[in-house]
Amino acid sequence: MDHNLRCFGTTPKTHFLLSLSLLLFIIFFFSFANAAFDLATIPFDDGYSPLFGDSNVVRSSDGNGVRLLLDRFTGSGFISSSMHKYGFFSANIKLPSNYTAGICVAFYTSNGDVFEKSHDELDFEFLGNIAGKPWRFQTNLYGNGSTHRGREERYRLWFDPTKQYHRYSILWTAKNVIFYIDEVPIREVLRSEEMGAEYPSKPMSLYATIWDASNWATSGGKYKVNYKYAPFVTEYKDLVLKGCSVDPIQEISGMEVCSDQHAELEAQDYAAVTPLRRLAMRRFRQRYMYYSYCYDTLRYPVPPPECVIIPSEKQRFKETGRLKFGGSHRRHSRRRGRTTTPVDDTDQGDM
Repeated sequence: MDHNLRCFGTTPKTHFLLSLSLLLFIIFFFSFANAAFDLATIPFDDGYSPLFGDSNVVRSSDGNGVRLLLDRFTGSGFISSSMHKYGFFSANIKLPSNYTAGICVAFYTSNGDVFEKSHDELDFEFLGNIAGKPWRFQTNLYGNGSTHRGREERYRLWFDPTKQYHRYSILWTAKNVIFYIDEVPIREVLRSEEMGAEYPSKPMSLYATIWDASNWATSGGKYKVNYKYAPFVTEYKDLVLKGCSVDPIQEISGMEVCSDQHAELEAQDYAAVTPLRRLAMRRFRQRYMYYSYCYDTLRYPVPPPECVIIPSEKQRFKETGRLKFGGSHRRHSRRRGRTTTPVDDTDQGDM
């Protein structure tokens, strides 16, 4: 139930009309933002290879998709065959269903294997949940090894991501980063001079993984992976990998070759947030974002330079960046094998 409705003494009829109006409002915004992008997909083997858990990386019969499995022995993942200097990374993804506590499904770009102390990263991370509760997820951005500046935002989805495929996309240019779900922008980070090297700018690979994150993923580690429900399966298809392939060691000499591809990328429909998409993004963030580092004044008394503080948005959050009705957030690591700090998401109710 929507918390706003609990504040009014509504009759069942009024409650129904308000709910219907809200539904129509959401449909209105997302229908305008949902004009399909013109995307060229590639077969899995043309752009990717297994990263770990090879036996749990199962290609589809048509070669256009892949299933990643997590069982009690191993998780799994894949990586793009090339690194890219800017690009559009996208896939239709279906997440595991039923009891998924402790699971982390990640779709992200990174160069941590090449630049260990100065890596860049852009993340979608889906955090499982107990049966009957919605999947939570977060986006994150790191630049030049700036792990002391976590740029996490956390959200709920407006649909069940386990029932059918939905498209998740990361747009990365020299000017901006946009995270999309089904052509709806949910977050944009604009490059500014103040960000300096903390804006991701080195070539990155695309990664997709599923792994056991029992120590932090669900309610700060309260709920663990239960392997009686294994194997846990996440499915990827209609993969998109658009960008200029770059050798990170020869990056400078390759920039002239990439200039035309950079210009083409920035000219694409998805490279800018139109006014109608911005309305949809604002609506999504109003209803489904429950943590933002920009409003976490305990961590950042002065908001990081890319933050755009929206007064109406700020009013909804505590000084911890959490929604005022509940929940909490602590920093954690996102990559397999790192030491992690528990995250406590106690706001398991509806928003």
